[in-house]
Amino acid sequence: MTTLKDIAKELGLSPATVSRALNGFPEVGARTRATVEEAAERMGYRPNPLAKKLVSGRSGMIGLVLKPDGSSQADPTLHEIMFGLSDQLAQRDMDLVFHASSSDDLLEPYKRLLDKNILDGFILNAPEEDDPRIRFLQERDVPFVVHGRAAGHDYAYYDIDNRGLARDSVDLLLNLGHRRIALLNGQAGRSYAQDREAGYRDAMGRAGLTVPEFAVQYGPANEDHGYTKGLALLSGRFGPRPTAIFCVSTPVAAGLYRAAQDIGLSIPGDLSVIAHDDAVPQMRAVNFEPALTVTRSPLRDACKPLAAKMEALLKGAPADILQTLAPVDLIARNSTGPVPTEGETPW
Repeated sequence: MTTLKDIAKELGLSPATVSRALNGFPEVGARTRATVEEAAERMGYRPNPLAKKLVSGRSGMIGLVLKPDGSSQADPTLHEIMFGLSDQLAQRDMDLVFHASSSDDLLEPYKRLLDKNILDGFILNAPEEDDPRIRFLQERDVPFVVHGRAAGHDYAYYDIDNRGLARDSVDLLLNLGHRRIALLNGQAGRSYAQDREAGYRDAMGRAGLTVPEFAVQYGPANEDHGYTKGLALLSGRFGPRPTAIFCVSTPVAAGLYRAAQDIGLSIPGDLSVIAHDDAVPQMRAVNFEPALTVTRSPLRDACKPLAAKMEALLKGAPADILQTLAPVDLIARNSTGPVPTEGETPW
C-alpha cells in the first residue's frame, strides 16, 4: 500500500508537504499540489480516513443506516438507493458507508458509528413523524440530509409531494367513476405513508365519500403485502370489494396483480390499479400486463440532490435553505379504466 512517505520520497518532498497538498492547504502552491496529486493517482495512493479526518477535520465518509423490513423478499429499491448515492457522493469526493441494523433501538447504530469518529454525516431514509434520529443528530450538531420529511422541517431534505401524488391518483380514479377506492399503503408511522393517506383522504372527502377503516391497509412496500392484503380486499373479506386500488409502490402493485388473477378479476375491466412508481429497473411499470398507470419519481433522481445537499452542508451552508419538495409526473396507461356498472355504489 502506497503511503505519504512513498510519495514524498518519489518527489523529493517532505511527508508534511505531501499531506498538506493532498488536503488542500492554501499555503501549498498550485504547481506543487498538482504534482503531488498526479503522483498520488499514479502510485495508487488511498488516504486512511482516520488520518485524513485528523488533518482536515473531514473523512469524506457519509453513513446510511437501513433496517430490513423483515420479509424474505429482496428490496429492489435498496439497490437503487445504495448505487445511486455511492455514485453521486463519489463524484463529490465522498464515500457511502452502508450499515444494516436489525436493532429495535433506532438510535443504537448512530451512537455506535459516531463513537468511531469516522463519519462526516448521515443521509436518513424513510423518516417517521417526530423521528428520534433527527433530534439526536441535531442535538449533537452532526450534519445530515433527510430523504423525505418529518415534523419540524428545520433541516436539509429532499422529498417528493407524496400528498399531492396520492390526491392526483385518486382524482384520476374518481373521474373514471370509481367510488370504492382502497389504498395499499406503506408501513404505518412512515412520513411518506401518512402523507399519501392524507392525499387519498383529501380526494375522497372532496368527492363527498366516506372511507371505511378497512379501505386503508398498511404494510411493507413489497409484493407480499400487495398479494395478501389485495386478496383480502378483493375477496370481500373486509366488506364490499373495491373497484380501484391505489398502491404505494410498484412491487405492491405486482402482488395485487397476482391476487386479482388468482380470483379471476380482470384489470382494468373489474379492477383499476394505479401505483407510485420509483422506476426500479428490475420492475418497470410499463412492462406490467396491462401496463401500469403510475405517478413517477425515480429513486436515482433523488440521489443527486441528496449528495449535493450533503456537500453544501459540509461546506457550511445553512440547513434551512437546503430543502426541496419535488413534483411528480402522472402517467396514465392501461391498468385504469371506467368503473364497472355494479361498482358505482359507494361503500
